[in-house]
Amino acid sequence: MTENSPKPGQGRTARLERATSESSVMVEINLDGTGVSNIDTSVPFYDHMLTALSKHSLIDMNIKATGDTHIDAHHTVEDVAISLGEVLKVALGDKAGIRRFGEATIPLDEALANAVVDVSGRPYLVHSGEPAGQEYHLIGGHFTGSLTRHVFEAITLHAQICLHMTVIAGRDPHHIVEAQFKAFARALRSAVEADPRVTGIPSTKGLL
Repeated sequence: MTENSPKPGQGRTARLERATSESSVMVEINLDGTGVSNIDTSVPFYDHMLTALSKHSLIDMNIKATGDTHIDAHHTVEDVAISLGEVLKVALGDKAGIRRFGEATIPLDEALANAVVDVSGRPYLVHSGEPAGQEYHLIGGHFTGSLTRHVFEAITLHAQICLHMTVIAGRDPHHIVEAQFKAFARALRSAVEADPRVTGIPSTKGLL
């Protein structure tokens, strides 16, 4: 297995190429983008969710991945999420001048999801409210419902952020997942934005 560390670019950008025996992943982001994305993970529904994440967070994303999807989509989905978390952490740098906190409640027809983000430097996920059986649904022929929580776990751990994700309502499995990704996107957008009133690190500790 080989794994490269994320490389910071100009401004709040980062890139990572990560290769294991199960997948090959390239992720690059620009936190100060406009939501432009070019995403191909070989898992179509995941592409759809990551495109929504980019669009609604206004984070430009270029993501390419291949893996052993003939076995299961799990490895590729997880490794992309790990890589995305890693580049988020690097692109955020010392977090000086950001809002730090973000919150959004987003509907998608009958589904409703709430996300609260703290760019805290302390990884933590609270994920609740999905209806019974959601984790067993196969969405788009590749993406199992249980992967939703797993994606958020990997991102929060590797980006070192805190995320509280709550599904308030929902019936259609596709809508339930998409509402969560969009809620996370909008909360993340607010949390990583520059706040002109903030000087230095937005913490009484002086470090995030």
